[in-house]
Amino acid sequence: MQVIKFVRNTVLLVSLVSVAASCSLFKGKKEKSTATGWNYNDQQYGNFNVVKPKDIKTAPGLVFVQGGTFTMGAVQEDIMADWNNIPHRVTVNSFFIDKYEVSNLNYREYLYWLEGTFGAAGMDSIVTQALPDTLVWREELAYNEPMVEYYFRHPSYNNYPVVGVTWLQATEYCKWRTDRVNELALMQKGFLDPKTQIKKTLNGAGQDNFNTKAYLLGEYQAVPGKDVTSKKNPLKDAQGRPRTVAKFEDGLMFGDYRLPTEAEWEYAAYGYIMENPQRKSNKGIKGEELIANKAIYAWRNDGYDNLRATTKGATQGSFLANFKRSSGDNMGVAGGLNDNAAVTAEVDQFVPNGYGLYNMSGNVSEWVADIYRPLTNSEAEDFNPFRGNVFQQIDMSGGQGNLRDDKGRIKMKPESDSAIKNRRNYQKANALNYLDGDSLSSVSYGYGVTTLISDKSRVFKGGSWNDRAYWLSPGTRRFLQEDESSNTIGFRCAMSHYGAPEGIGSKAKTGNNFPPRRNKR
Repeated sequence: MQVIKFVRNTVLLVSLVSVAASCSLFKGKKEKSTATGWNYNDQQYGNFNVVKPKDIKTAPGLVFVQGGTFTMGAVQEDIMADWNNIPHRVTVNSFFIDKYEVSNLNYREYLYWLEGTFGAAGMDSIVTQALPDTLVWREELAYNEPMVEYYFRHPSYNNYPVVGVTWLQATEYCKWRTDRVNELALMQKGFLDPKTQIKKTLNGAGQDNFNTKAYLLGEYQAVPGKDVTSKKNPLKDAQGRPRTVAKFEDGLMFGDYRLPTEAEWEYAAYGYIMENPQRKSNKGIKGEELIANKAIYAWRNDGYDNLRATTKGATQGSFLANFKRSSGDNMGVAGGLNDNAAVTAEVDQFVPNGYGLYNMSGNVSEWVADIYRPLTNSEAEDFNPFRGNVFQQIDMSGGQGNLRDDKGRIKMKPESDSAIKNRRNYQKANALNYLDGDSLSSVSYGYGVTTLISDKSRVFKGGSWNDRAYWLSPGTRRFLQEDESSNTIGFRCAMSHYGAPEGIGSKAKTGNNFPPRRNKR
């Protein structure tokens, strides 16, 4: 009897497997692992979820910039004799950058969120730290008090670039923007319940606000929406149950907003993808030709550089950027204003460059991520050059469940030099002064004694409303301490691009794909 029972069970089991296999066949061909042969996205094989590189959406406000090689540094005479922008050839990977400078309205939205999240929780110091310094408009021998009082908050200046923001404040804004964009993306997909999120965040959530990294590490207790707990959710766990927590691999979230590196900013400013913004087609124009033409400003104008529009029509003779033509001439003569802006102008005015970016020359100078050194270019890598790395790791001293700081972000700390001393690619966690002020180079900076350069000196690029034409060239560079601000400096955000450098979406491929030839027999 036991033998018969065993045979019956075996036949039943084989039958069930056969039915399951046949059912899976009716669902269409499954994508298989080239390493193991197991199906992806198949409950019968454990539901290992693999997202295809579909047309990944560009994050809000950003423009895709296709990377490439270019000559970074001065492309015209070094009038200031700074010798800090010596031409050198580098390659920049593809990336995203803001179409416009961050405006007063954008920054006020940030402050509004901070007030609701931290102010209502009695953490007012966090709000105070983010406030722009409106006193940057004051001058001893000028009457600028109206700008002090109204430039940041008056509705007339909503679309004007925010100024009086330090490098540190700009960096904090980028981090906040990352979390808000990803929070919205998860709410739209149902992985966060919108009503719960908005109510909690804007009514004094304090430390317990949404943070992307905290969510991914399981340190943020999310309330999922109804749809992801139902069968409508396409994401399943190994047991076939709806998965209520998203992973970064699911392709639902975006990367980090950040300040662009100096190389990225300068490359984007030239707009090499297009010789003339007014052309309807780039047909017949190759990238090599654009590099050879040595653009001076952030636009191409009928095949050569000029500060005025030269195309015949109503705009002929108009200034292409907001800058100071000469001493005492900030906007021209009444009845014929040259740039129609006494100080800053709206962020969507003037001629965009080849990438469609506005005001990369003029309006306000912009913070970039780099630490300033006069001769970094002689030591930096030729691929994605950048000075400013401090390599970090998660601070686990508080234990699991207590990894967040007072702003709700995951606590980080520099890597231990003793733990990385045997690595080949880097031996120090702090690379701010690498080969330029450390023990390896035998160079030191006496800040405040022999120089104004320190490890807190940050680069800013592009001319402003109060600069002469020389500073409009993307190759020029200056610096200011990261905790200082100015009425001529603003910023825009960037984001790294993942995947093939030629574009975004499933059509973008790396390398050169040669079709197999058919051998004649």
